[in-house]
Amino acid sequence: MAGNDPSYSMKSDDVWRIFRIMAEFVEGFETLSSAGPCVTIFGSARTPEDHPHYKMAVDTSREVARAGFGVISGGGPGIMEAANKGAYEVGKTPSIGLNIQLPFEQVANPYIKTMLSFRHFFVRKVMFLKYTSAVIVMPGGFGTLDEMFETLTLVQTEKVDPLPFILMGKDFWKGLIEWIRGSMLAENYISAGDMDLMPMTDDPEEAVAIVKKHVDGGKIRPNFF
Repeated sequence: MAGNDPSYSMKSDDVWRIFRIMAEFVEGFETLSSAGPCVTIFGSARTPEDHPHYKMAVDTSREVARAGFGVISGGGPGIMEAANKGAYEVGKTPSIGLNIQLPFEQVANPYIKTMLSFRHFFVRKVMFLKYTSAVIVMPGGFGTLDEMFETLTLVQTEKVDPLPFILMGKDFWKGLIEWIRGSMLAENYISAGDMDLMPMTDDPEEAVAIVKKHVDGGKIRPNFF
């Protein structure tokens, strides 16, 4: 009988896990589908408020909001806070935070107008891109690199529609770009055109100009499904 089967509890837990995952997708889709055109900004949770990268993120998100786009961040401190802060101060468009539940508890920043909380990184990453018109990547650590390279992979393999992807903080990214060119490209693991997927700038106005150039009328283009 099922009650005496030691594997039954595990199977039951897996079924409920599927429903929890579905619930996260449903809540995310319902909440973000009405947000309007947005730009996703990735970056470190550890960047202090007095750091130049923090200021760059605030200035960039202000320009994004002034151009009529909402801002989507990871919902936490650091660059994520800076991204929400710029949009919050402009006040014309959504300031969205997609927080992640962690063992050490990532605290949501105070500049979020619409917040979603996720248990699963993979669901959260879908939400970052599902309703975004562009991606801006600020300096960060493993999590930022994970988000960066997954986005690049989706664009490179045409699993999503082409979208503007901009690196900001040129001094920070310089070494990585040189390695990609000198190792990955040199070994033919990527194509020469793939390098064009990663324009860099430290100018918020230039970043937004790249976004506006590629987004037809500021409309959301569904990248997934």
